[in-house]
Amino acid sequence: MSEPASVLTVSADGAGRTTGELLREAGVKDTAVARVNGELRDLAHVVVDGDIVEAVPYGSEDGRAVLRHSAAHVLAQAVQELFPGTRLGIGPPIKDGFYYDFLPERPFTPEDLTAIEKKMSDITRQRQRFSRRVVSEDDARAELAAEPFKLELIGLKGSGDSGEDVEVGGSELTIYDNLVGDATVWKDLCRGPHLPTTRDIPAYKIMRSAAAYWRGDQANQQLQRIYGTAWESKDALKEHLHLLEEAEKRDHRKLGQELDLFSFPDEIGSGLAVFHPKGGVVRMEMEEYSRRRHVEEGYEFVNTPHITKGTLFERSGHLDWYSEGMYPPMELDEGTAYYLKPMNCPMHNLIFGARGRSYRELPLRLFEFGTVYRYEKSGVVHGLTRARGFTQDDAHIYCTREQMRDELTSLLTFVLDLLRDYGLTDFYLELSTKDPVKYVGDDATWEEATRVLEEVATASGLELVPDPGGAAFYGPKISVQARDAIGRTWQMSTIQLDFNLPERFELEYQAADGTRQRPVMIHRALFGSIERFFAVLLEHYAGAFPAWLAPVQVVGIPVHADFDGYLLDVAKRLRAEGIRVEVDTSDDRMQKKIRNAQKQKVPFMLIAGADDIAAGAVSFRFRDGTQDNGIPVDEAVERIVAAVRNRT
Repeated sequence: MSEPASVLTVSADGAGRTTGELLREAGVKDTAVARVNGELRDLAHVVVDGDIVEAVPYGSEDGRAVLRHSAAHVLAQAVQELFPGTRLGIGPPIKDGFYYDFLPERPFTPEDLTAIEKKMSDITRQRQRFSRRVVSEDDARAELAAEPFKLELIGLKGSGDSGEDVEVGGSELTIYDNLVGDATVWKDLCRGPHLPTTRDIPAYKIMRSAAAYWRGDQANQQLQRIYGTAWESKDALKEHLHLLEEAEKRDHRKLGQELDLFSFPDEIGSGLAVFHPKGGVVRMEMEEYSRRRHVEEGYEFVNTPHITKGTLFERSGHLDWYSEGMYPPMELDEGTAYYLKPMNCPMHNLIFGARGRSYRELPLRLFEFGTVYRYEKSGVVHGLTRARGFTQDDAHIYCTREQMRDELTSLLTFVLDLLRDYGLTDFYLELSTKDPVKYVGDDATWEEATRVLEEVATASGLELVPDPGGAAFYGPKISVQARDAIGRTWQMSTIQLDFNLPERFELEYQAADGTRQRPVMIHRALFGSIERFFAVLLEHYAGAFPAWLAPVQVVGIPVHADFDGYLLDVAKRLRAEGIRVEVDTSDDRMQKKIRNAQKQKVPFMLIAGADDIAAGAVSFRFRDGTQDNGIPVDEAVERIVAAVRNRT
């Protein structure tokens, strides 16, 4: 079977040609760059005999990254042409876009951003050619003498510690020139690759500016960051902008305020939420249903304190590997260091080890709604999705090695079923493996744990995506990734296999043969945190929670004040069935009462006028605006109770 046209093996006749020439002759039109022997290369890259050349389409992940990186160069060129004194930072592609960091003589204004985008259009129309050249460190310093941040990056390259800086990765130091004819009109330190010309950037838009510290370190100089987005077509850009518009409407922080669910008082501090009564009801329902399902699955509930002596986290290893994410210690009891707990697992280990355990007790499933505290940097705190204080639905399962595979299989099934009960149905899995530096334990144990997780994940039938180096220090993990109503992906449940903490805590059980054995420990947070899951559901449903979760499930709307008593009696019947109901007895007109209920996204409205009362009925209105008139009260109550109890 011959190779497809998008993958070519270079023959002796093809040697000395460029990747672009070879792919064009093969009839390949949609290619941003090429992959040569597994490495991304410009289309101007010259191949040799035996090279394997593969086209990289614009719409692929790598293709988008390259076109966005090219757009970042055009952005930087536009800025320096408009504001000549501006110094350059770095400009990498990121998810759905790109940014470039600058040190301007003054902060950018909204009018500046408009002018910059216009200048970018001028540059793209000029069809400037991106041209790569290898330079020595001395030559790079000479050419970029006016760019102090670039000089710093060159120094990092020379020290062998370039970190994540995109300009200086790889074995060579390279500069990309923007050429008009043979003349260089702009240049940047960059490892590439890039599109052939500026005109090959199909569609882009400047989004916003923000402050950013150089290389992400608050100890460094503050720069101005300009964000943009770039796509493989104008239609793809239009679709992305529509998605952003829809996401803005669904922003949980905005909806939280509009629906009176929660807030973040300045008096309390960044990343620390308070839930209002309506938000508290939603949270209570989420937790109560989860508790009931956990009881059905054989979990046992525990509770642990919010602070602990530092020696516990020394023993667990968190002070060695996680101290930057912990709040500073409190000095109590004549100098003893106490910490707010960042996680619950060390305390659950103490519960397991509090007395002797038998193999007959395993698997032992300990569950806690445990509030933890993590000192996130202020720049990454984001509403309920990235908070400093939050409550995990945290479970730790202790089992034998023989039970491990079955336990993981049933656990993954339980996790997916429960997420489906809350309305999330579109999943894939991510397998996070060992960080080559930050880990504890031996390689053989890690390999066994990773293999078992991979086999269980594969058997689920869901797509499995690798996440190399993304594991916690104590073991590999599976993450359940869920797509919401507008296609965004959220990391939900995590399942982590851990052979190391039982060793550190010297956990044992008595096996059937009388020997003492170490249990395997499985870490599992199903929601991740109550707060974050609340935010995900709020955005997924755009605030219109299903009836069983809605803070107010029914609003009674009397056509006239004379009919208040009738609907108050109906409300009493609904409350007796556990339904959350209000009756709007305000002086507002009926249409305004309906609008108010719809703005609060109440699932059901019961409207009563003289004819309804005479017939012992109500007009049954749904939040989408549809309405059934003349519904007997008994039937209306039955409909509502069924919808809530069946979680429809």
